[in-house]
Amino acid sequence: MKIKAILCIFLLTSLILPGRSLATFEDELQSIITTTPALKGAVVGISVRSGSTGELKYQFNGDTRLKPASNMKLITAAVALSVLGEDHRFKTEVRTDGMLTRGGTLKGNVYLIGKGDPTLRKENFQELARQLKEKGINKIDGSLLGDDSWYDDIRLSQDMIWTDEERYYGAQISALTASPNSDYDAGSLIVEASPGKNIGDKAKISLMPKTRYVNIVNQLSTVSPEGKAEFRVKRKHGSNTIVLQGMLPIASSTIRESIAVWEPTGYALDLFQQALAAEGIRLIGNVERGRYTSGDLVASHQSIPLSQLLVTFMKLSNNAHAEGLLKEMGKKRKGQGSWKGGLKVINEELVKFGVNTDTMVIRDGSGISHINLVTANELTKLLYNIQKERWFSSYYDSLPIAGKKSKIVGGTLRNRMDGLQVHAKTGTLTTVTTISGYVKSASGELLVFSILMNNLMDERKGKQVEDRLIKAIVNE
Repeated sequence: MKIKAILCIFLLTSLILPGRSLATFEDELQSIITTTPALKGAVVGISVRSGSTGELKYQFNGDTRLKPASNMKLITAAVALSVLGEDHRFKTEVRTDGMLTRGGTLKGNVYLIGKGDPTLRKENFQELARQLKEKGINKIDGSLLGDDSWYDDIRLSQDMIWTDEERYYGAQISALTASPNSDYDAGSLIVEASPGKNIGDKAKISLMPKTRYVNIVNQLSTVSPEGKAEFRVKRKHGSNTIVLQGMLPIASSTIRESIAVWEPTGYALDLFQQALAAEGIRLIGNVERGRYTSGDLVASHQSIPLSQLLVTFMKLSNNAHAEGLLKEMGKKRKGQGSWKGGLKVINEELVKFGVNTDTMVIRDGSGISHINLVTANELTKLLYNIQKERWFSSYYDSLPIAGKKSKIVGGTLRNRMDGLQVHAKTGTLTTVTTISGYVKSASGELLVFSILMNNLMDERKGKQVEDRLIKAIVNE
């Protein structure tokens, strides 16, 4: 009997002594969840799986529906790669229903036809204008019409909060749009403000790209060096009147703010009209939206492939890309470039990946909706199952990497968890913070994890708790 008792004590001790057994792994995670003040009153869902077998190693409220915030993009990206493919490119065309005379006058209308490209920048419109010039066009005796009918006319997702719709991350979705730089925040521009030469002067304002599409109301003044910098940018609802308010201390550095335009189709048209003028092509008619019916192709442009676009989409958490991809999937599979069509495609594809969509509420592609609901266990199931897909390397490479300081490598994790091998998507809404992805354990095992936190009082503190939880997972 003594031998049996000693053996039992030895076996029990082996489960709890330092060796990072499952028991202590669970206990540490449980301790963080239950004793951290920042989580008091919050709801936390955690799921951890083996990356090689899919075995569920740990869960806490793993089947509880929670708001995913931008972890919704993990779903959108996977389905987009499956439906559209890594090599998918968005096209932009310039067509005309007119005839070119010997003198270089195009008698007829010119149509700028957008098909969802979120990466169009000033230089791309210049490229299109050069193609027209190379065909001998010096004057357009007709109108410039923007055709955005590839997608529907609904510009904002169904749960967009009114205070978000003027911000770059709440930009309107049009099949014809433009971006200010290589971050590709489609449907937005960048306002730059610097102090004037003298105290009392209005601040100097510039736009990237330069455009006449918006009207700037400058109420930003230059103050003494001891003054406090205050910079507020608002766009009046339903218009492109942008109001700048506040003050900048003299000799202070330039301040930048991205803001969404109202109706991106007109924004793209303005940039193309400027490009035509820069090429010496005179436009006689109007500039407005219009539907193309028939005519000849005179210029075209293709975007970077989806495999490359995914990098800025995921690492920089680009909402406009998510919603545009959703509409593009709806266009390809359902013949309708709409949120309704895209959401149908997402739900159908998730089933193929073994995900139980009956546990989810999906309202958009970006996660900006506070009505979206997913479970941590279904997210890790998706992340585990897609590892066998031929496009998985593009997916994995698009995820932010912890501690990598380059913006386009580390993304939203560039200042977090330095030293840990974490590839994961972050998410943030008011009262919500989330993170899901892949991590190498201390023993070298690949783990799939999801951490969803809702009802927080402080999202910043919530992210600090996420880092603690992931460190505990690494040491399991």
